[in-house]
Amino acid sequence: MVLNALRNLRARHTSHLLHAAKAPRAADGEVLLDTVGLTKSYAGADGELPVLGGIDLKVRAGEVVALLGKSGSGKSTLLRCLAGLVPASSGTISYRDEPLTGANPGTAMVFQTFALLPWLTVQQNVELGLEARGVPADDRADAARQAIDLIGLDGFESAYPKELSGGMRQRVGFARALVVEPDVLMMDEPFSALDVLTAENLRGELMELWESGQFPTRAIVLVTHNIEEAVLMADRIVVLGSRPYGTIRETFEVGLERPRDRNAPAFEDLIDRVYRVMTGRAKETLPQALHSVRAGGTSLPGRPDGVGLDKRTTANTPLPLASVDGLSGLAEMVAHRDGRCDLADLADDLGLAVDDMLPLVDALELLGFAKISDDDLLLTEAGTAYAGADVQQSKTIFAEAAMGAPLVRLITTSLRQNPDGTLRAGFFRDVLAHHYTSEQVAQQLETATDWGRYAELYAYDADPQEYRLDNGLAAPATQS
Repeated sequence: MVLNALRNLRARHTSHLLHAAKAPRAADGEVLLDTVGLTKSYAGADGELPVLGGIDLKVRAGEVVALLGKSGSGKSTLLRCLAGLVPASSGTISYRDEPLTGANPGTAMVFQTFALLPWLTVQQNVELGLEARGVPADDRADAARQAIDLIGLDGFESAYPKELSGGMRQRVGFARALVVEPDVLMMDEPFSALDVLTAENLRGELMELWESGQFPTRAIVLVTHNIEEAVLMADRIVVLGSRPYGTIRETFEVGLERPRDRNAPAFEDLIDRVYRVMTGRAKETLPQALHSVRAGGTSLPGRPDGVGLDKRTTANTPLPLASVDGLSGLAEMVAHRDGRCDLADLADDLGLAVDDMLPLVDALELLGFAKISDDDLLLTEAGTAYAGADVQQSKTIFAEAAMGAPLVRLITTSLRQNPDGTLRAGFFRDVLAHHYTSEQVAQQLETATDWGRYAELYAYDADPQEYRLDNGLAAPATQS
């Protein structure tokens, strides 16, 4: 455990650590990263797809910055631009006052999916970054052992990734990033692939390391969809919005002492203020209906606000990562509350974070089964009928509604137009790859498969990885 590593460090370096815990990091406040007018667009099948528009952001030494936003706000793209992994379309990115023209030498990245090489041991995975920098074998082995010890993996040096739990594999990712002692540690939803308890433990240990003064990095930039996580970890929260591309909607200075008390009124008040901004209600405006896709479990390109039914595409309207069982269960719960309920109250009743419910809310909105008014979720007429229908009726209602979801419609119409009514999944992967990462493509197809199977619009055979028309239900007419 990192706590044990900290105790060992304290025993070896007591006087230094005590001093470091009380003193600020060297040159706190120095601007490490700076973007001015940053824009980013990707080439898509329908032309340029804007992702970021006019981002002005500074990251200073001594701070943890959280990039928070709903789907499509471009927070992961911004992180990759700061790391030099993705070039800007226009504007400037600077590292310590020097324009960035390639990979940023002062950053290291921790990914959501661990990104370890399975044929290498823990020690070898951690050494990769140093090896790429030409560090001699003995020196990089020594540095890797120290990073492994610091992050709580001592004793696992010779283990392979397949032998480790998810939490341990993510620790390897942290050790690999920290061993190069970057000025800025970049973290792209590093806890979202872990179970709740593991994520809580690792998050707490990392923040203890950061506060101890022994964390070998001068700043942290965290991408997250989780509002509570941002308030727990960050000194500054940058909320991104998408109208129709990513811009900075508002910045919050957290100003709370660590460790932070989730039950403190100031903590709860900040979560409420961030939530209102993130979900589309700026603090200066009156309550209004929310028409935007909110944060899901994974960052996805989202549809711009105000996109009508006739303009929805697979690029601007991703499927929320919600199962049919989950969205149906939410619809039934709201129906039992007379078709209207406060989202925060419902989340409390279920013992869930509001963030966990948002993909289900997105799904109900996309299907036309619900809408948001103020902070309440309201079932529409179609949603009320769906929630109260028997199994066969609900399938028919769902099938008609699902045809309004671009990916479900694309699969269904493509199968109808193919003479034998079948298509390989690879065809749809290629279409989606223009707009999504490989992981997002897999998630989109998984959701589309779940929805299409339930609606009996099409079937999916996993062995040949093939979709085929389902003749069990008379499908609704294709929407134009």
